[in-house]
Amino acid sequence: MSFLNPKMKEKMTEAVSAVMPVMVIVLLLSFTAAPLSPSILLSFLMAALMVMVGMMFFTLGAEMSMTPMGEKVGARMTQTRNLAFIVVLSFILGVIITVSEPDLQVLAELVPSIPNQTLILAVAVGVGLFLVVAILRMLLSVPLSYLLVGLYLVVFALAFFVPGDFRAIAFDSGGVTTGPMTVPFIMALGVGISAIRNDRNAADDSFGLVALCSVGPILAVLILGMIFTPGESAPAVVQEIEIRDTVELWKMFAHELPEYMKEIAVSLLPIVVFFGIFQVVSLRLDRHSLGRILIGLVYTYVGLVLFLTGANVGFMPAGTYLGHAIAGESYRYLLIPIGAVIGYFIVRAEPAVYVLNHQVEEITDGAISARAMGTSLSLGVAASVALAMTRVLTGIPILWFLIPGYAVALGLSFVVPKIFTAIAFDSGGVASGPMTATFLLPLAQGACVAVGGDLAADAFGVVAMVAMTPLITIQILGLVTVIKNRKRTAGAYRLPEADEDAIIEL
Repeated sequence: MSFLNPKMKEKMTEAVSAVMPVMVIVLLLSFTAAPLSPSILLSFLMAALMVMVGMMFFTLGAEMSMTPMGEKVGARMTQTRNLAFIVVLSFILGVIITVSEPDLQVLAELVPSIPNQTLILAVAVGVGLFLVVAILRMLLSVPLSYLLVGLYLVVFALAFFVPGDFRAIAFDSGGVTTGPMTVPFIMALGVGISAIRNDRNAADDSFGLVALCSVGPILAVLILGMIFTPGESAPAVVQEIEIRDTVELWKMFAHELPEYMKEIAVSLLPIVVFFGIFQVVSLRLDRHSLGRILIGLVYTYVGLVLFLTGANVGFMPAGTYLGHAIAGESYRYLLIPIGAVIGYFIVRAEPAVYVLNHQVEEITDGAISARAMGTSLSLGVAASVALAMTRVLTGIPILWFLIPGYAVALGLSFVVPKIFTAIAFDSGGVASGPMTATFLLPLAQGACVAVGGDLAADAFGVVAMVAMTPLITIQILGLVTVIKNRKRTAGAYRLPEADEDAIIEL
């Protein structure tokens, strides 16, 4: 990789280390328990290469463009001290960013009976409203724990009035819509807003925006589920891929590439236009800063095109076949530990996870390391995929897992430093990104077809489970950190820039 500059080398190393374990697991399974056809295996390997290169460009581009854009817009917006202006602009931003999210188009295709544009508009309005709530919470210093308890009580109350076919998809929507386009900008927006606050708990409140924005899509789909009558979902089919040579392999990806180039261009355009107007009217950044952001946007565009093309064209068929092959055998319950191992490693390949982990390390001055965050997320996702595969094989209703899971997560929020609660609830939306949608969800769908389960009720819900368990593991990380600090100091634990509310006297 001598042709890459040092920063690109660093990002490429991160991408390779994230994707390589998934490649190894799939290869081991393909030669043992779940044989794959040469065509599917070749397309998977080609996709893995595209995903790695795409991750390199995306993480570098997000660092150069999306993060500074969000921080500068958040800081300037808050500096106006005009509450009405902040509310209106936050709502518009939430709608624009959500409509820009590529994964929302995928979600719209999956929900039975609800017109695509109706769903997209409802979800976008939901995110816009909850971005307003999240920013007002920061400005008014409202405790996140109490707000989350109230909102999730409403969510679970509504869930009992919605047909079962909508429940899993509604909870999936909370994770799907906070994807690679949304997360870097929203998180940076929080950092920008907190940067101009003078109080000592500003760093704590810089997280939590993604957590609240994840509630909006869930409520939107639940409300639509009470209005629309459930229809029949498209039958799940394990698609066959036939590739005779490497030229056909390339043609398969090249055929899909223009579609994703167009999709990502349309997705990025509203954010670019919004930032351009904001730059002319208010920001007026110097030429050097603006040039760096523009180069970063190009990197982001190239990265997302390569990543999503690889994930959708190559990873999705491999996931479906693996799930179908393993669940169709007498040892089908091996799918649970296999799913856990895949989940442990696959979350490391989520593009937005790197943004979250490094931003947490930076904001806390290293008190919460990126490595500790990564391990906690991996453990959480491993547990969630194991539970999701258990659901697929047994047909246990999703609320049997979500209600106790969120009860534990919300209970922990009252006994850990509040910065861990905000980071934990943000991490749920971050962990359930495109890799979950394009590999883990097809894995569950393939298994569901093999066991003859209900696709809408049993296969969907993987994203929701992946979004739930990090809420628990990250907060447990907070408790472990507190205990370790007690042994070192035998006094009180204090995170950098935290106020008295974020200290636990031991």
